Parts: sequence; C-alpha cells; structure tokens
Amino acid sequence: MDLSGPGTIRIGDDVLTLDDFQDRVASAVTRFADHRVVAVVASPTMRAVIDIVAAMTSGATVVPMGADSGEEARRHILEDSTASLLVDGDHETERQPATQTPRPPTDATLLLYTSGTTGPPKGVPITAPAIRSCVEGLAQVWAWTPDDILVHGLPLSHVHGLVLGVLGPIMLGSSLHHTGRPTPSAYADAAGTLYFGVPTVWSRVARDRAAARALSGARLLVSGSAALPAPTFDGLLQLSGHAPVERYGMTETLITLAARADAPRQRGTVGRPLPGIDARIVGEDGEPVAPNALGELQVRGRTVFAGYAGHAGSPDSTSDSFAADGWFRTGDVASVDADGNHRIVGRAATDLIKSGGYRIGAGEVEDALLSHPAVREAAVVGEPDDDLGQRIVAFVVAERVAASDLIRHVADRLSPHKRPRSIVFLDALPRNAMGKVDKISLRI
Repeated sequence: MDLSGPGTIRIGDDVLTLDDFQDRVASAVTRFADHRVVAVVASPTMRAVIDIVAAMTSGATVVPMGADSGEEARRHILEDSTASLLVDGDHETERQPATQTPRPPTDATLLLYTSGTTGPPKGVPITAPAIRSCVEGLAQVWAWTPDDILVHGLPLSHVHGLVLGVLGPIMLGSSLHHTGRPTPSAYADAAGTLYFGVPTVWSRVARDRAAARALSGARLLVSGSAALPAPTFDGLLQLSGHAPVERYGMTETLITLAARADAPRQRGTVGRPLPGIDARIVGEDGEPVAPNALGELQVRGRTVFAGYAGHAGSPDSTSDSFAADGWFRTGDVASVDADGNHRIVGRAATDLIKSGGYRIGAGEVEDALLSHPAVREAAVVGEPDDDLGQRIVAFVVAERVAASDLIRHVADRLSPHKRPRSIVFLDALPRNAMGKVDKISLRI
C-alpha cells in the first residue's frame, strides 16, 4: 500500500489507513468496558497498538508491558498496577489482583513503569491532557504535520516509542511506519520524512554508510533517551546531510526540552523548553546558577506528573522527587547557555544506567543477580560504550557459576536489555566506612 499520503499506519507488514485503524479501535472498545486497569503486552504488532488505543478510548488506565519482560518483572507490574485484565496478542487473561489498593489515579490514561536507582520499577500515571500537550508542543517545534511519514522501530512500552511514536502520529494524522526492529536497513528502506531513534540506533545507522546516505531524503532525524555521541552526530551529518535534533524527557515529565527544526543544530544540546514547560538549573543551595554553570535540571509544566502510583511509588518517593516549591527534580546535571539551550551532562547519581536508549536501575539488576543461589554480593555500574552509550557491568562475589549463567539469569528474570554485558568476579566488594559499596572504585 502506498505510504506517501497522510493517515496511514504500518506496523511491520500490516498496513491500515487511519480511518480503517479507527474503525478497528471502535470495534475493540467494548472488550475493555468492564476493566479499570488493563495491561497490554506492547509487542510491535498492529493488534497490540489497536488494543492499547482501544483500552485508552474505553476510559481504562492502560499499562503497556515490554514484550521481553521477564516473569518477575511482569508479576510486579501486574500486581502493583492492580490490572484486572492482561492482553497478550490473541490471549486475554482476567485476573484478580492480590491487592486492590493503591489504584492509579482515575484520570490516568497510561501507567508507565520506570526504573529508579533502588527498588522495583515505579508506576508513573500519565494523563490525556499531558500527552496532548506534549505532542502538540513537538508538532510546533518540529513542524510535524499530517504530511509527514514517521519511521521508527522503538519499543512500545516507553514514552519515546508509544507516546511520541504511536500516539503522536495518530493524534496529528500523519503516517506511521513502525519497522519492527530499528535496523539500519529497515530505516533506509522506509523512505520516511521524520525518523525517531536512540543513540544506539543512530550509531549503527552511521556505521552503515549506505543506510545513512539513504536518509538524505528525510526532513528530520530525532534522537533521544540518552546523549548522542559526537562521532555519531558528525557521521549522520556527513553521510545523510542532516544534523540530528536532540530532545530531553523522562517518563515522569514526558518531553520537556527539544531542539527546533528551524534553528541551527548544536551538537550535544537538547534545545529549549517546549510550550507550557519551564526549566531551571539550580545549585546545591537550590538557587539558579549562572549561564553555562552546572547544576540540577528541574522542570515544571503541563506534562509533569503529579506523583507515583502503586505500592512501589511510596509517598516518600514522590515527595523526594519535587523541590519544596513544586519543581520536579530530574536528578540530571545540566547547563544552559545565554540563549536558553540546554546541555545534559549526566546523572547526579551513579545508579541509573542508560544503555541502548533504556534507563535501567542498577538496584533492579543487582536484586536479580542476588536471587541466584551462587551469588553472595553484587554491584552493577554503567561503563561507557560506543554502541550502547553505556553497557551494564556486574561485579559479583560468587562460587562455582559461569558468567554466561548469570547473564542469562538476569535476562530471564527481568528482560534481555537489562542483562550485564560483562561479569567481573571478585573476592569481596569494596565498601566505605559505613558499609556501603564504593561503586566509584568499580571500574574495568
């Protein structure tokens, strides 16, 4: 089917016009009418996308679950969200949650789970007005119109792939081509005007010279979820003729900063706040810093969530995430120049790893490693990686176990992208006077 016109949705090899897609959604809505919270395994299929949109349309809170989620991660999300229905392709399972409280807020249309530095993933309620404000803001700064063909192959259980990459084109009436997997050849063959990717995707495209050159006919290349390495930026510019635009956001805030389509591209910067968003950089004293000085990035505005939901998102975790005057504390170190362009330097903490576009909590991986009977101690860090941005490295104290067994154990319990890429066996972990593991000294 011709994808040159607006309003066409393609997921893999399945193609529907937007009108036909909306008809399929309308037919599916009644399946979710009796459920307040619906979990959907967000596989890159037309069926999964229809189910997600239909459940949202029914008024349910939708919990998108990663298609590669391990058994333990899936169990936690189902129980924490109090989902009464699990949809996995053609299979639907009604369930009775072990607990009925706390429930997601009644105005949440999505409940996305995000990993922090400690404990299990927390549920982030996202409202329909927040989604609309985010999409409309991006449409304005990127000149995103119904004439665009958006191409990406990102996971549909995250803000980047789902909110921006699926709900965005549906709301704006533009065409969508989800490639299934974000391979360089798939991107090259899609002939889109607007491309979304994470640094890992773009680094692989930049290394495939033919694929990068094939993107010369696009209008805009967008990178997010982690900082884009300078060599990747330069490679894409040289081969495709496009300097990528970068943007910044979190599950808790959606997208708050973005480089403009009509402004000069500055390598390593994520632009200015979207409409309806305020941003500030503050020092340790909570006061704004001077231009180009480093501090913590804090944001407020239409897309910022009100607080975590579920048992994992305790009142303390919510209050700790906001400054006393109500600004959301991102935990990222950043700077802003005199023109208002922001540069993200990195996490204030050491335990949030950005690998392949995913935000992975070190504590979650450590817990999975410690669940193996051979492991006595475990500490996980992120090491720089040219392809992934950061790769997960685990330092463990264990007896008679192969590194490959531990890697497989984590992948099975959590998901493949959370597995360690390297295992380092130690006799003991370094600790400070308080008994805490000294992660700064754990480097390969």
